Amino acid sequence: MIDTNQKLQNVLYIYMEKEKNMRLRNIPGAKEAVMESAFVVQRPQEKKGGWAQVYPQTGPIHIEVGMGKGQFLMELARRNPQVNYLGIEMYDSVLLRALQRMAEIDELPNLLFMREDARLLPEIFRKGEVEKIYLNFSDPWPKARHAKRRLTSREFLNRYERILVPEGVVEFKTDNRGLFEFSLEEIREAGWRLLACTYDLHNDAKMCEGNVMTEYEEKFSSLGNPIYKLVTAR
Repeated sequence: MIDTNQKLQNVLYIYMEKEKNMRLRNIPGAKEAVMESAFVVQRPQEKKGGWAQVYPQTGPIHIEVGMGKGQFLMELARRNPQVNYLGIEMYDSVLLRALQRMAEIDELPNLLFMREDARLLPEIFRKGEVEKIYLNFSDPWPKARHAKRRLTSREFLNRYERILVPEGVVEFKTDNRGLFEFSLEEIREAGWRLLACTYDLHNDAKMCEGNVMTEYEEKFSSLGNPIYKLVTAR
């Protein structure tokens, strides 16, 4: 049970994160740095149907929508050199932080980034070009009128279906119980199959095996918040 002090800590943390994110979205020169980076795929719509040639090696493509600072994908890319990863982020200033990290670590030829709106995914990938999609601590868009913007809404599930291989998988993690329940309902309504589900990832030995923590996951779990996870396929 989370006591009052922990609840206050949670509120203060979330407030500080929102304030920090607002600052991240306005770093001078971020747009230019992203456009010039060799780690960023430019004009991704032109790669549709040809993503196998974008990477130096042939392999399945896994993408993270809303990758933040990139810690999650960088670790996955290190662990799985046979898989090609693509991090998708909408904000130049957030993506810039990932690029700064990339410059500080060993080369990861199987990891690239893209600055793009996730609503355009079907314009960027052909059906079957993506094997797996990761959604980690996505914006919950709490107002009902914004439900279609949630990355686990039926609208987005339809977009994912249009780019995934047959039996392709979506993995979703969040600390937001309301968003998690919403996601389970959307999956059911959209006719997707729920392959796995937990309401306490870090205390679920089976689902936590091989788990890679995101920055948010580390911070939220340190506050005593349970992490929810589901795995779904069409």
